[in-house]
Amino acid sequence: MKKALLLFVSIVSYLFFPKSTFAQDPQFTQFYANPLYLNPALAGSKLCPRVCVNYRNQWPGISGTFATTSASFDKMVYDLHGGIGLLATTDQAGQGTIKTTTISGIYSYHQPISRTFTIAAAMQATFTQKSLDWSKVNFGDMIDPSRGFVYQTGETPGPPSKSNLDVSAGIVGFSDYYFFGFAAHHLTQPNESLLTSGTSTLPMKYTLHGGANIPIGDFRNPDVLISPNIIWQKQQDFQELNLGLYLKKEVLVCGLWYRNRDSFIMLVGIDKGNIRVGYSYDITVSRLTNTTAGAHEVSFAMGFTCKKHKPHYRPVICPAF
Repeated sequence: MKKALLLFVSIVSYLFFPKSTFAQDPQFTQFYANPLYLNPALAGSKLCPRVCVNYRNQWPGISGTFATTSASFDKMVYDLHGGIGLLATTDQAGQGTIKTTTISGIYSYHQPISRTFTIAAAMQATFTQKSLDWSKVNFGDMIDPSRGFVYQTGETPGPPSKSNLDVSAGIVGFSDYYFFGFAAHHLTQPNESLLTSGTSTLPMKYTLHGGANIPIGDFRNPDVLISPNIIWQKQQDFQELNLGLYLKKEVLVCGLWYRNRDSFIMLVGIDKGNIRVGYSYDITVSRLTNTTAGAHEVSFAMGFTCKKHKPHYRPVICPAF
């Protein structure tokens, strides 16, 4: 009962009480298993065609909270001197009370700077639709102190959905052993409010990320590959710092991330080149530990063979997950 009440209060407060509110993006913790979501400049980063699918169930201990799914396709198009990508996401909160769907098209221009270093810069155009099932929303005038929600509301529901166009951009620099990038999402800061006179601006989100690949053993065919990583994100007043380390031995990948004094992320995956499957679990260490039950996330990626790479183009050697 307390969990349901917490969810109800959160949704109603978000939608109705403030005159101006600010939404946030859904978050995935297998960052590089969902590359186009992290940074649009990673479109075409593997050169050959690639399909990625991700599913995240956040805070399963609270019924009907946040379930997010994404699917993407990208590949290098040499005639365009860069990569193209398609990204679709759906996010549901409150057992489908609020649903957000996005579809993005991406172009990433790849420019070799030297024989060992390349820069990719990208633009992303996104169509977003946010919808609200008003039949699942309760108002204060529906409450009887003794019997609960028994009355009809006098409130007038707003429109069932709101659509927007959005623009994002990103840049990535990489060699065979290190990589770094920056992305700025929601440059147009669309108004997502489902109230006729309301304002709910989606603020810009900034992402800085970088990492390296450290071979252990034979330099060209290492027995073990270690990859330290850092990701910093900021959206409105919210900041998040993620520090992570991947360890790969043959087809097995293990990872551990520490997130902003809030959680540890444990990951295990199988990377067989063209097929990658991963599972991660967020271990909450804040005061919400006993309530949220963490978060589960699974990922699947499939790569396809293609024609021989052109000599001056190289794939981004970033983590699989």
